Amino acid sequence: MTDPTDLTRRTILTLGSAGAVGGALALAGCAADAPAETSSPTATTPAPSVTDEPPTGETAAPDAAPVGEDIAALADVPVGGSIDATINGEPALIAQPTAGQVVAFSAVCTHQQCVVAAAGNEFDCPCHGSKFDAATGDVINGPALKPLSAIPVAVSGDRIVATS
Repeated sequence: MTDPTDLTRRTILTLGSAGAVGGALALAGCAADAPAETSSPTATTPAPSVTDEPPTGETAAPDAAPVGEDIAALADVPVGGSIDATINGEPALIAQPTAGQVVAFSAVCTHQQCVVAAAGNEFDCPCHGSKFDAATGDVINGPALKPLSAIPVAVSGDRIVATS
């Protein structure tokens, strides 16, 4: 049988060696950034830095409009009115509720996905008669129940551009 004091010594030695190895690994990780003064037969590869990884949550989907995609001239959108447009190949609606303020929405109706048309201060769906507020994309008149999806845009000089 095993002497209980041997088991305790083994446990202590095992835990102690694991701690020593872990501490050595931690120190090796810190030393990887320091310049090497001598070469050793076992080279360590430093872990990739945070800057080696792509930023998370900031990459656009492959089919998303690139930042700054030119959409239309600001002068093409009447103040208080709207126009039909295309953003990244998809039908869109642009409105200028007040001078210099632009908003954009998907032109796909939330009812049955018909293409909605710009009509002054509202957007009209030709399929079933839904109407949307051009300034907010909210439903004015159904059968659609959900607002149009907003598309981020901005004014850059005298142009309207997509921002994501």
